[in-house]
Amino acid sequence: MTNKCTRKVYIVDGSRTPQLKSRGKVGPFSAGDLAVAAAKPLLLRHDFPLDALDEVILGCMMPGEREANIGRVAALRLGIPQSVPAWTVQRNCASGMQSVDSAYKNIGNGDADLILAGGVESMSRAPVMHNHTMVDWLGDFMRARSVGQKLKTFTQLRGKHLKPVIALLHGLTDDTVGLNMGETAEIIAEKFGITRQQMDEYAMTSHHRLAKAHEAGYLDEIEVLYDGKGNFYDFDDGVRPDSTVESLAKLRPAFDRKYGKVTAGNSAQITDGAAWLLLASEEAVKKYDLPVMASITDTQWAGLDPSVMGMGPVHAMTPIMQRNNLSIDDIDYWEINEAFATQVLGCVQAWQQDEYCQSELNLDKAMGEIPHEKLNIDGGGVSLGHPVGASGARIILHMCKILQRTDARQGMATLCIGGGQGGAMLLQNES
Repeated sequence: MTNKCTRKVYIVDGSRTPQLKSRGKVGPFSAGDLAVAAAKPLLLRHDFPLDALDEVILGCMMPGEREANIGRVAALRLGIPQSVPAWTVQRNCASGMQSVDSAYKNIGNGDADLILAGGVESMSRAPVMHNHTMVDWLGDFMRARSVGQKLKTFTQLRGKHLKPVIALLHGLTDDTVGLNMGETAEIIAEKFGITRQQMDEYAMTSHHRLAKAHEAGYLDEIEVLYDGKGNFYDFDDGVRPDSTVESLAKLRPAFDRKYGKVTAGNSAQITDGAAWLLLASEEAVKKYDLPVMASITDTQWAGLDPSVMGMGPVHAMTPIMQRNNLSIDDIDYWEINEAFATQVLGCVQAWQQDEYCQSELNLDKAMGEIPHEKLNIDGGGVSLGHPVGASGARIILHMCKILQRTDARQGMATLCIGGGQGGAMLLQNES
């Protein structure tokens, strides 16, 4: 299987919102608000007519109740002509990467030349729904014609009708194996013997790296958000620069209360955010005099046991490494989305084990160790959050920025996917 395209595909530019931590209340921005705010400065930076776009593709897992086909909603709100089609993709945690991959293939196969692709999620606004009992009751109430019938139906209302269905909790649970994502992380910790201290040390480093990146101005892809009350948001507000192993050790396990190691502190934060990339063919780059950041060399999707979904990155990266005859030393930087600290650590360990590589990846021997100093060098989901629809696009964008900043040659962006999948993309510096 090959996912390479016949034409070269460039990533021209990209932008994202700051990622805003959900704090148990409805956040200030809908998914549509976030998508528009991230895309508008990106489009204004480049001198091409908006009808030059062949399509708009947006990844999102839980759009708002008024945002059906949110890709189209965002496109129209941005002033992109009605003649430009727009659509939404959903591959759970990798929805943003799926949008970029779809754009890559459409351009690479000659079906398009210029595409706006990205991802968005407003997790703080995930739907809270009525249960089926309440839905049935509402149906009976609406069908009642007389006042007497309505009163009779009203008297049948009970407490059980009012129990809400919280979509976010269900979305982060895999019903096929009966496990939520945190429980799958616990399985990986047990499988690879990852300790609580190792998880907390990794989480602390993620926060420190993100804080340093903000301070050094390395996150210039962020566009400032403004709400209707005059407030502005210009940084990833889940970062904790003062995080220590000692403070993280005080947190109780979140998923296995008695024996668990996975806590809120060493897991990705529930967050709102959006990220976009502008992709172009060589013809479009020349026609509109566009800059280029990177090109996409290869992509891969993989499936695996949902109970260890966090291992998805190694299953997706391995075929790319094989197809392109690459060793770990050939990759300058790695972005493995931090769904959980233990999940990233498990992926790093898996590639070092002959047994795992032979039995699960059909390799002759271990791949080797990804250097810690080249992995998630500016933090990740543990420190800045994981808005599920957006993260795939964000890590691609940030890898492009890292390659530019360090004058490195190529990088890998990859993430695990709830339901037992993995996605990966190999990027080449073109700046």
